[in-house]
Amino acid sequence: MQPFVGVFLGLFLFGTVGAVPLTEAVIYDSDFYDTLLGEPSHPVDYNENKQADQLETGIDTALPSASQESYSSAPLIEEPEEEASTPKLIDGSAAQGSGVLGPQTQDGLPTCLQCTCLGTTVYCDDRELNAIPPLPKRTTYFYSRYNRIRKINRNDFAHLSNLKRIDLTANFISEIHEDAFWRLPQLEELVLRDNRIRQLPELPPTLKFIDVSKNRLGRKGIRNEAFKDLHDLQHLYITDNNLDHIPLPLPERLQALHLQNNNIQEMHEDTFCKMKDLTYVRRALEDIRLDGNPINLSRTPYAYMCLPRLPVGNLI
Repeated sequence: MQPFVGVFLGLFLFGTVGAVPLTEAVIYDSDFYDTLLGEPSHPVDYNENKQADQLETGIDTALPSASQESYSSAPLIEEPEEEASTPKLIDGSAAQGSGVLGPQTQDGLPTCLQCTCLGTTVYCDDRELNAIPPLPKRTTYFYSRYNRIRKINRNDFAHLSNLKRIDLTANFISEIHEDAFWRLPQLEELVLRDNRIRQLPELPPTLKFIDVSKNRLGRKGIRNEAFKDLHDLQHLYITDNNLDHIPLPLPERLQALHLQNNNIQEMHEDTFCKMKDLTYVRRALEDIRLDGNPINLSRTPYAYMCLPRLPVGNLI
């Protein structure tokens, strides 16, 4: 009986042990305790892992283009374009000298440093200048008032093909070279008032405005027919010059003629009108100033028949 019981207990224990599931042995790496070193539970495609490794390596070692820009340098900020009305410095590099501030003056300074250059306009007012400074080639308007300039030389304005206005008011100018202005193809306004000029030079036919008041022209300072070919001339101011005559002929488009405070003593009947053509009318000339002259306008009444308005002056 006992051998039977022993055999039965042996079979029972053997079955119990066989019923307990066997677990795989787990081995942990000594360096990384959370990494299993056992066999993976599913098949692995090593080619796929290789591609993934390469992708991860590329991501780790190469920054995106946007990131590269942010690390390499600060992003460039484009400045807004300046409006057309915003003044700019003249680029004098193509002028008689070189540099963004224009050519060198006699004082050793660039013109646009000694003067003020805005757009294509050069302002040299009240700078104690003794001569015309060399101007940038693109100069359009030039102002040099209240200085000590005594002479205008032949080449002071040479090659300035864009120059439209020259204003040299209140200097000490007594001499002007004969060719100083007539080679300027676009000159429209010439202001030389309050100087010491005794002789007007040759004038370009493009002029529309001339002011040579308060000078010393006298009886010989204006040549015969000096304004004949100035067909676009509209304003002519020759006050305070000790003139003894009206400079003829006058351009047809002339609108204003100021001759006050001179020494004009007589006028001809064909000074403004055409005695042989009684139908002729000079409609443009509406502003004639002859006050301050020793002339009696009532002596030549036919001289104003073609005008829209009578001259201002002494009628007695």
